[in-house]
Amino acid sequence: MIPKSFVQDLLNRLDIVDVVERYVPLKKAGANYVACCPFHNEKSPSFTVSQSKQFYHCFGCGAHGTAIGFVMEHAGMGFVEAVEELAKSIGVTVPQEASNTPQHKVAPDLYELMQSATRYYREQLKKNPRAIDYLKGRGLSGEVAARFGIGYAPDDWQNLQAAVPNYQDAGLVETGMVIEGEGGKRYDRFRDRIMFPIVNVRGQVIGFGGRVLDKGEPKYLNSPETPLFEKGHELYGLFQAQKSIRAQQRVIVVEGYMDVVALAQHGVGYAVATLGTATTPFHVQKLLRLCEQVVFCFDGDRAGQKAAWRALENALPQLQDGKRIGFLFLPEEHDPDTYIREFGTEAFEAQLDDSLPLSGYLLRELTAQVDLHTPEGRSALLKNAQPLLTAITAPTMALLLRKEVAALAGMTQDELEASYDIKPLATPRRVAPPKAKRTTPSGLRTLLRCLVMKPGLARELPNDWHGDGAEGEAIAALADWLRESADETTTAAMIQHFQGSAHEGVFAVAQGEVMQWGAEFDVAAEFAGTLDKLREEARKAELELLHAKMLGKDLKALDEQERARYLQLLQRG
Repeated sequence: MIPKSFVQDLLNRLDIVDVVERYVPLKKAGANYVACCPFHNEKSPSFTVSQSKQFYHCFGCGAHGTAIGFVMEHAGMGFVEAVEELAKSIGVTVPQEASNTPQHKVAPDLYELMQSATRYYREQLKKNPRAIDYLKGRGLSGEVAARFGIGYAPDDWQNLQAAVPNYQDAGLVETGMVIEGEGGKRYDRFRDRIMFPIVNVRGQVIGFGGRVLDKGEPKYLNSPETPLFEKGHELYGLFQAQKSIRAQQRVIVVEGYMDVVALAQHGVGYAVATLGTATTPFHVQKLLRLCEQVVFCFDGDRAGQKAAWRALENALPQLQDGKRIGFLFLPEEHDPDTYIREFGTEAFEAQLDDSLPLSGYLLRELTAQVDLHTPEGRSALLKNAQPLLTAITAPTMALLLRKEVAALAGMTQDELEASYDIKPLATPRRVAPPKAKRTTPSGLRTLLRCLVMKPGLARELPNDWHGDGAEGEAIAALADWLRESADETTTAAMIQHFQGSAHEGVFAVAQGEVMQWGAEFDVAAEFAGTLDKLREEARKAELELLHAKMLGKDLKALDEQERARYLQLLQRG
């Protein structure tokens, strides 16, 4: 685990303007910097970076966060990867706290071994006419082959002896490039295969996929799981496709390396492939970070249908309202490679535009399994749909699909939810009774804005302070966090701490609202004045309740504790 103190120190050392400019050109605009947002398509810049506050906010799509959050979203990295990447950029080492989970530290020389192998395979491709003819026969140009680093592993047992200084290096076995048999005898894993380097989002080679040139088995041979390579977390071609994915706001997930490369050859540069494994929830989460639409493209045969359904099951918990997931099934005799070569780019992209939405695919498959004309069939529909519907956490999508399934089963949504024993999603709002000490939303919002600018001001709140609504809860959470931390904190550290929490959205709104506050604005004075105003409003509200209880009578209408409180409130006025 990475210590929280290190994350805060890292954010203090980084300049978010420098970090963002590695990926997006920024222009100075007053106290801030602006650009067209890298997270959605726009013509006028609404993406704003504050150097003084060390966070970014897009007024178009609402994207927001710190330097760490930006790298995570833009490069599709996880938190640990992003922290390591940023730490490396300023020459510091990421420390690790003790954890019950085993930590695997990857030695830099493992990456160097993989890079040496990549160079070797690329050189061998240039020397092998048979391999070159195979790639040309598949319609690939030298430019695309070079872009993906494609190479060739010769048909010998110990090719890599010529690629690395020491063939007995333990790292060759650790990275899966070499297999060690009985008696310590070694031989290359990949022989007589077209080699596709698997690259992580940082551009480092972490594994290989090897394809036979003829009709041998297995058709594809992948690197095993290693300290560098975890199949369920990586996607082939993502590094090369990131820019195109962001520009198109769409990504296609296909089944093979050749599909990705062939699509790129024909101008469809936003395709990726899973690596010898089913689509995982991590894959879906990673892709939804990058774009608005994910389309799974599978062969129309039984294996393709099975892979598609598995992808749907793993996608359901990752669904986000406003983002789209679709499914494209090509004719059984085609895969993306053969289809685009035969019919062209325009026809393939037309197929993508007509892809089946996830909701349509789910309902089609559920209803195909049962007879909706009988009670038994409708009962089976409800039983089959239950684990799928309850896996969805996106509120709007969950609500709409519950309504659809309920209608197909001939019942109401309330009846469906009761039969599943799950919490209703559309509960009528009840008007809450008036509460004492209720602070005004505008006052709370002003407090929250001040705290986004200077989080340390939360320490000035009384220990028994509370406020209603999302803003009040966010302020209380910030105060609790600061009480547990003896260190001073910054805006960036606070934003990073609440990233992914229930309060993230409230803080994000406040970030956008304070983006134009200048350095000369007296935040501390604004905070103190607002806090005094809220206290006075709370005092008056409590007095009004006590006056109402007295109903024109004197203090005798109040009990002893209420009388003491009444006199105390009068003295404060």
